[in-house]
Amino acid sequence: MISEILGKKIGMTQIYDAQNVLIPVSVVEAGPCAVVQVKTVAIDGYNAVQLGFSQKKPKNTAAGELGHAKKAGLEVAPRVLGEVRLTETPTHKVGDIITVTAFTEGQLVDVSGITKGKGFQGVVKRFRVAGGPAAHGSMFHRRIGSIGMRQTPGRTWKNQRMPGHMGSEARTVQNLRVVKIIADKNLILVKGAIPGANGDDVVVRTAIKGQPKAAAKA
Repeated sequence: MISEILGKKIGMTQIYDAQNVLIPVSVVEAGPCAVVQVKTVAIDGYNAVQLGFSQKKPKNTAAGELGHAKKAGLEVAPRVLGEVRLTETPTHKVGDIITVTAFTEGQLVDVSGITKGKGFQGVVKRFRVAGGPAAHGSMFHRRIGSIGMRQTPGRTWKNQRMPGHMGSEARTVQNLRVVKIIADKNLILVKGAIPGANGDDVVVRTAIKGQPKAAAKA
């Protein structure tokens, strides 16, 4: 059973639940995802299913990508490909379609994506360093200050917080509750915020840590 789907972050909004409680939700356009390739232990050494999401423009599609898509019965190559590892032999076939109906309202999911890129930033923004005095004459406002020592050890310690590139990192938000599923529009509404900007690709999968524990056998 596949418990993962590819999607795109649409944005955030608010909805009311059955108790008229206002809930902030992130809207994800998830699927439909076509099964582009099926991998098994006998052939590939492991069990997995490759999913495809969205469509590439023909002018941006390589011949190999188009041929790979046509094997799955697709006329247009998927824009995003993702592989779902499985512990058992896959039951899905090439060409099957995975939709949001694979998830249910109320369950917990993990959402993975790439965070917003902030470019090159200083330590005040990047690591929330306090900085120096704000008075005009201090000449030391948002600079990093001392980063090392003198003769001993004569170098900068590892993991020293310094200016650099901020954002554009893979992040996963765990245990988000599925508030609502709109199947006819391929939308999943999850409570809370998810990584990335509006329009960025994300992966929604059944949560691992938040699942109820199986009852112990007598």
